[in-house]
Amino acid sequence: VLLGVPVVGYSMLVRAMIGILLAIVLGAGAIYLVTHVAAPRLFTHFEYARELAPLPKRTTDAHRGDADPVNVAIIGTDAELRTAMRLSGWVVADSLTRAAKIAIAKSVLFDLPDSTAPVSPLFLFGRQEDIAFEREVGNSARRRHHVRFWQARGVLHDGRPVWIGDATFDRRAGLSHRNLHPTHHIAPNVDQERDTLMADLAHAGQLSVEFESTGMGPRIDAHNAEGDRFDTDGEMDVATIPAGNARVATPRVLSPPPAIAWKDRAWSWMARTRD
Repeated sequence: VLLGVPVVGYSMLVRAMIGILLAIVLGAGAIYLVTHVAAPRLFTHFEYARELAPLPKRTTDAHRGDADPVNVAIIGTDAELRTAMRLSGWVVADSLTRAAKIAIAKSVLFDLPDSTAPVSPLFLFGRQEDIAFEREVGNSARRRHHVRFWQARGVLHDGRPVWIGDATFDRRAGLSHRNLHPTHHIAPNVDQERDTLMADLAHAGQLSVEFESTGMGPRIDAHNAEGDRFDTDGEMDVATIPAGNARVATPRVLSPPPAIAWKDRAWSWMARTRD
């Protein structure tokens, strides 16, 4: 007897505690293997454009904080990209000059149109976006579709330049959750904005081939540099612009691998239940 408890009882208690600890360790190990080893291998694919594999999959802010996911890629020249976006109803966003800042402040405060309002700068490849586009929603710059693009210099797909970007929807203006400076807050469903851009290109006949490649990977309740929450299935939609912007009636859509298609369907169902 030890402290009033039979020694046999202590032995059983110790064995039970060891069993619980062992189960916790094994469970944690299994979760790690699934999330960090098996899942990345299973859900990583670049079968249609292997040159996209080494490119960055997430933007950063000026302080190198994680920002928006890279969720779109465009294949085409600078002129073809600009023309395709214009034909799709998107306009080039202004540079972030003092005059542009005053104009967007007036637009937000007094509900005035500003269809070319600037976007906040983000970074890839150590530089700010090469060009940004937007499509205004409503009567002011509070709400808008927008996307930033960076040319992946030295990277070609079928001999044509590659542009990667972050498509998100500004749902309202306000203050940053992180440092209280004026900013826009994005809608959490960034996949929907990615799909909106692809649909606009297709509707304008500026999408000849479309397929998926791996982006930053699935995320639930992730946050960008301003503290805004977002969810994503982790895919990057790749659009090939028709050469010379010749109109294409129906784009050719390349199917993803079965595991990716299954994951996309499961994610779509989960997104609807979260909404």
